[in-house]
Amino acid sequence: MCADRSDRGGGPAEADFEVDAEVQHALDRLTVLINAAEALGSTLDEEAGIRRLCRTLVPGLADWCAVDLLDPDGRLRRVAVEHHAADRTPTGRFEGVLPPTAGSAAATARALHGTAAVLLTDFLPPREATDHLHARELEIFDLLTAKTAVLAPLRVRRHTLGVITLVRATRQAALDEDVLALVEDLAHRVALAVDNSRLHHEAQHTAERLQRSLLPDLPAEGPLRIAARYQSAVATAQVGGDWYDAFVLPEGATALIIGDVAGHDLRAAVTMSQMRNMLRGIACDRKEPPGKILARLDAATGILYPHQTLTCIYALVEKLAAPDPWQLHYAVAGHPPPLLVTREGETRFLEGGRSMMLGVDPGEHRPDATDVLPASSTVLLYTDGLVERRDEVLDRGLARLRRQASALSREPLETFCDELLAGLAAGDDDVALIAVRVAGPHAGPLTAKAE
Repeated sequence: MCADRSDRGGGPAEADFEVDAEVQHALDRLTVLINAAEALGSTLDEEAGIRRLCRTLVPGLADWCAVDLLDPDGRLRRVAVEHHAADRTPTGRFEGVLPPTAGSAAATARALHGTAAVLLTDFLPPREATDHLHARELEIFDLLTAKTAVLAPLRVRRHTLGVITLVRATRQAALDEDVLALVEDLAHRVALAVDNSRLHHEAQHTAERLQRSLLPDLPAEGPLRIAARYQSAVATAQVGGDWYDAFVLPEGATALIIGDVAGHDLRAAVTMSQMRNMLRGIACDRKEPPGKILARLDAATGILYPHQTLTCIYALVEKLAAPDPWQLHYAVAGHPPPLLVTREGETRFLEGGRSMMLGVDPGEHRPDATDVLPASSTVLLYTDGLVERRDEVLDRGLARLRRQASALSREPLETFCDELLAGLAAGDDDVALIAVRVAGPHAGPLTAKAE
């Protein structure tokens, strides 16, 4: 006869239940950490990652949560507040710069200046606040309801970056001492993500400053208006090989150059600078057609930088006799073609003078071509980041460039460049562009501008 398991009091069935509960508890905590890691790792945007994190923690771990971060000036700023009832926390209602933490009685200040999580089980009414930060803290606890809360410092590399606050609005499933270790682990992961995001953006900005420092000043006086722009890729912290250049040659012609050295790293940026300087030297020393100049650059590249490839346009804007006062004499080595835009909005790509990219075959013939530039027309040279998209053929990007350039044909040249960059650059590649506008029949002196 089998005995009823309920008669065994404290036997294997009860022990199994206790073990299963412990295992489930551990799995639940592990799930919280995994979900948090996925939310934080899904983006390098600091605030976007924080918001995604909060949404994974509510309502599973807390009824609502908040994250405060220190800005570069040392001010504490609340960047996210998420409640399980979305209408309780409209965007901007509780966010923004917080009052100073020094000397404050607020739990936020205690957590920020401490090293361990703080557990709160009793909350004063807002009227009993002793300072401004304390008042803000008690106000949000009162408005969003708080019965228990845990605040943990976001610490990494011996620095505190902010505070995370997790709150339960009821006594059921209240936060207690048992959850402190989990929240501290979670806070460490948040701090690592914030630190990585800031390091990435710092590197990106440093790289962009380096890239811009390598770009030249443009001719500021004369009968031509010249404008140029450079924009680094949004998705990478690396420098690249895109460049532009313009200078006036001894005989009076204005040289325009756009180029793109293969690679997206410091080596590409350094090589780009060296290529630009070599091309400048060759152009100033040799009074030769653009095709010959690119052939000399190709030969020098093969000797000094074997296996390095690049695309380039070298063009001369030259003054002619009336009635056609300007012409563009140019050579294109594997680069997207120049775009000519008339004042009336007519556009066409200049398809002459084409040859393969530099660095492939030093013996390659480098032809050049000449086109007349109508009065008040604009010539645009650009790198492929302005027109290429990963999910479409190049012709679509070129057609899009023609349409937008046509619509901007009568805008000031600086506006022309700004709008093209804003409307066409996809952000996943560096973009350089340089535009020149020839004078109209009765135009006065023009100026140049680069950004």
